[in-house]
Amino acid sequence: MAKASTNAVKAGKKIPFSAEISRVLHLMIHSLYTNKDIFLRELISNASDACDKLRYLSVSDQALLAGDADLRITVRVDEKAKIIEVRDNGIGLNRDDMIAHLGTIAKSGTAEFIDEISKTGEKPDASLIGQFGVGFYSSFIVAGEVEVFSRKAGESQAYVWRSKGDGEFTVEDAPERPRGTSILLHVRDDAKEYLDKFKLSHIIETYSDHIAFPIYLEAAGEEGEAERVNEGSALWTRPKAEVTPEQYKEFYHHVAHSPDEPWLTIHNKVEGKLSYTNLLFVPSMKPFDLFHPERRRRVKLYVKRVFITDENVDLVPQYLRFLRGVIDSEDMPLNISRETLQDNPLLRQIRDSITSRVLGDLKKKAESDAEGFLRFWNHFGPVLKEGLCEANTPREKLLDVCRFYSTHGPAPVSLEEYVSRMKDGQEEIYYLTGDSLDSLRKSPLLEGFQQRNIEVLLFTDHVDDFWVSVVHSYKDKPLKSITRSNIDLDKIAPAESEEKASNDNEAAPASIDALVELLKKTYGSEIKDVRTTSKLTGTPACLAVDAGDMDMRMERFLVEHRQLPRRSAKILEINPTHPLIRALAAQAETGANSADIEDAAHLLLDQAKIVEGEAVSDPAAFARRLSRFLEKSIGG
Repeated sequence: MAKASTNAVKAGKKIPFSAEISRVLHLMIHSLYTNKDIFLRELISNASDACDKLRYLSVSDQALLAGDADLRITVRVDEKAKIIEVRDNGIGLNRDDMIAHLGTIAKSGTAEFIDEISKTGEKPDASLIGQFGVGFYSSFIVAGEVEVFSRKAGESQAYVWRSKGDGEFTVEDAPERPRGTSILLHVRDDAKEYLDKFKLSHIIETYSDHIAFPIYLEAAGEEGEAERVNEGSALWTRPKAEVTPEQYKEFYHHVAHSPDEPWLTIHNKVEGKLSYTNLLFVPSMKPFDLFHPERRRRVKLYVKRVFITDENVDLVPQYLRFLRGVIDSEDMPLNISRETLQDNPLLRQIRDSITSRVLGDLKKKAESDAEGFLRFWNHFGPVLKEGLCEANTPREKLLDVCRFYSTHGPAPVSLEEYVSRMKDGQEEIYYLTGDSLDSLRKSPLLEGFQQRNIEVLLFTDHVDDFWVSVVHSYKDKPLKSITRSNIDLDKIAPAESEEKASNDNEAAPASIDALVELLKKTYGSEIKDVRTTSKLTGTPACLAVDAGDMDMRMERFLVEHRQLPRRSAKILEINPTHPLIRALAAQAETGANSADIEDAAHLLLDQAKIVEGEAVSDPAAFARRLSRFLEKSIGG
């Protein structure tokens, strides 16, 4: 925050929220919600995080726990004063923390929240809140005013943050108070049902039973009679047989801060040379920050049930960053530093083991729930494929999980399915990259493959351009782009339905060689080479790249991002059985109408460029040539 704003806060003056936060608060306060209960879950989760952080820091600094070592959370309700208090004795907040955490929300997440709501035109469900990292602000679902009193561990001064959810807040010095944070909700009349102790108890048991710290509930006038509400054991430490689906779901909500239900739950305890427990979830919807440039991972690391960190640790590879959950190690030292974690061999072993487990479970899920896996793939497929570009990825296992659209049908297929359908004489896995499925399915490059019923994979994600330059084969079957010039389809028999039509085609004229030489001379250095091809049936010509050259789409991407100075010359492949090519070949052999042949040659090349998405070299010349040919055609 700017210096002027900080001075204003110190003076106790009201400070405006950012415009985006004001809009979020307005949505919360003035919209109907189907599940208001979420406010208590979010506040308790935040209190749990505060206790977790203090417990971790106290490993190296016991003084932080001075006078109050039993970490806990207390919910207190005062029906007469219409106040709900959520109190913890965790790490606490100082002035700067309040300004940073209670006065701002991650801009990208907030903006997306607002945009998504605006698109639907509907009033947002409160359960959406967790998806966008604004859990604290769920307080305003039930409260007309919120006060936050806090003293940070290791500091003496306490502070109070206040807001009525009207777009402004204040931060002031507060009287002496115990370590930790106390959030006071001044409950509105339309939410007075939450002033009932038994309702609050039910909410805590439903949503927060798994919280590792004890949660106590008390009512005004019953001081000294607080009762513990949650079971309090870390859910991941319990045997799987003792955990219900509902408990898994609520723990997922706690660690993921997301409203959806987990699509896949992976709960394992590994014992032996390396001992750890993992409780991981695959979401059923995309997290808002899935494609954030920092590619942050959100799996929490615990050591002997003590929270260590969930940031900047290589617990899972970045291509599995959609995972949510915890990993608890028994082997790492409790006082391990975050710097040491970056190069810890035990952590690498855990990561490799977890990666193998997750990929294995995803493959099983694909086999048992094809429809559900397709939804998963549509959400996270592009992220998973990022792993194919990384050096230490178990690529064979990852490729087994991957799904790709193809010419075989509308649904994505596995590489294993593709290989099982390869034709006699087919030695390679063929693919084509492009911007959309619709444009790829219309590509003339597919003509010869379709005639022979050869399946071609269709890649439309940007990451596809990168991983195919790293992964060269699958189960000893080379991957090959059909934009390559050295593809010979004649060794693969046509489909029976096409065989007669293929036999009825006249053979390529003997004069085709003369046309090839003429075209080479006409194009000069603009084209690397001119060759005949069996890839085309109804199209006269196409562009191709030579073996070892960069794929056209990848090259175009690098040129557009100024990573390459210019595009390289391509190969023009011509269809020797096409009527246009046959006519040009006949004229090339006699030498008649050389000017027309030259114009036709340039139009042929420009047409191939346009189909491939390349720019024509001289648009004005292209237009003149096309006009002349149209005039001759119309004029007879």
